Amino acid sequence: MARIGATQLSFPSFRGATRLLVLTNLAAFFLLLILGSTNENLFQWLALHGAFIPRAFLHGWIWQPLTYSFVQLGITSTLLSLLGLWFLAGFLENFHERDWVLSLYAVSVLATAAAGLVIYLGHVSLGYALPEIPLTGSFGGLFGFIVVIGVLYGDMEFMFFPLPISIKARYVAIIAGLVAIAYLFSSMRLYGFAQLGGALGGYLFTRMAPRRGVSFLFSEKWYALRNGYYRWKRRRAAKKFEVYMRSQGRTVKFDGSGKQLDEDGDDKKRWN
Repeated sequence: MARIGATQLSFPSFRGATRLLVLTNLAAFFLLLILGSTNENLFQWLALHGAFIPRAFLHGWIWQPLTYSFVQLGITSTLLSLLGLWFLAGFLENFHERDWVLSLYAVSVLATAAAGLVIYLGHVSLGYALPEIPLTGSFGGLFGFIVVIGVLYGDMEFMFFPLPISIKARYVAIIAGLVAIAYLFSSMRLYGFAQLGGALGGYLFTRMAPRRGVSFLFSEKWYALRNGYYRWKRRRAAKKFEVYMRSQGRTVKFDGSGKQLDEDGDDKKRWN
């Protein structure tokens, strides 16, 4: 894909996947905020069950890889996450379709949870205790966006807020990766390794997924299966019709797709 080198100074348009991601996370934040102000026990219960905790996931809380990204805790961190989603998703949506951006976000979020589970299982198998920090928020999807922008649009320059300087996207991705690696040497190694998993998921998505997103791939597979089923029904009906016509003293033939052939074995439709 062509590289672009202009400086991004303003937020992109608020539409499509960008609007959906921002508004969904914003609604989840206010829902937890309202519940927390009315019933603290219910708030803690929802936050605990919605966050991703590897040990809890292995004990049957299988929904957590799908819900943890919507558990936004803290006004400042939530604001930064929403601004990041608006900026990064909106930038990508200028060059890709809505479903592609949503698929990238989903893959990055799931890859983040998978990486967290991998490092937890690794520590358990080695007999080491791993400080369990519940994974919450959309950081996995954001990390995937950062890496993809760094890979596909590495020459794009962004303002390095709050400093009045610009920095290329590839260097932003490298800095974010180094920060995640630094976490591996602290009590937040679960968080750091999970971030790297989100980055890997985003990178693999750009290399393996179709340009229109995973949903397009699934729809194509579904139509292929459906058409294959209809062709099978047509061939089955053709065989039954051949048997019936032989019982009537006549012979008819069909090709492999269920189209009737003339007596010379040619497709009748070819001459119509």
